[in-house]
Amino acid sequence: MFDKVIKLFMSFFKIGLFTFGGGFAMIPLIEKEIVDTRKWIHREDIIDLFAISQSIPGAVAINTATLVGYKVAGRIGAIVATAGVALPSIVIISLIAVFFREIADMKIVAWIFTGINAAVILLIFHAAIRMGKVAVKDWITGILFVVTVIVVIFTNISPIILIVAGGIIGAGLFYLEKGEHE
Repeated sequence: MFDKVIKLFMSFFKIGLFTFGGGFAMIPLIEKEIVDTRKWIHREDIIDLFAISQSIPGAVAINTATLVGYKVAGRIGAIVATAGVALPSIVIISLIAVFFREIADMKIVAWIFTGINAAVILLIFHAAIRMGKVAVKDWITGILFVVTVIVVIFTNISPIILIVAGGIIGAGLFYLEKGEHE
């Protein structure tokens, strides 16, 4: 158990070092480490954990680390994974705060962040494609996916409303399917 807890901390610490762009940019890193490398969680399950992490208050990366840690090693796993993913950000933000005045106007810093932003967009796009491949299971989920994308692109409807609506639609479809089998 101790070995698994140490590996949880180290895995999420490594993920936390590359938090640029926030939790959504970390999704492919988390998936690769937790599903492909460590094989702690199946691909279908990690998609569900990502969905839950996005649906509850808090940062996606922190929420996902907590849920994965709990699933892998219980309460101590949740605490250790959360600490692992948060610690690099705390250290980096503290260092930036100390040196911000000296580096804020440097052109190299602006160019570094321009490059990081481009990479973050690609990571988020990559995560969306991978999650879509697992989440879109049939024509109904395909239609829901397309409708949601259209609504997000062309309206200002809050993502919270879309998440709640998706849950309600999913529950309704469950009860419709359940009724057909009775």
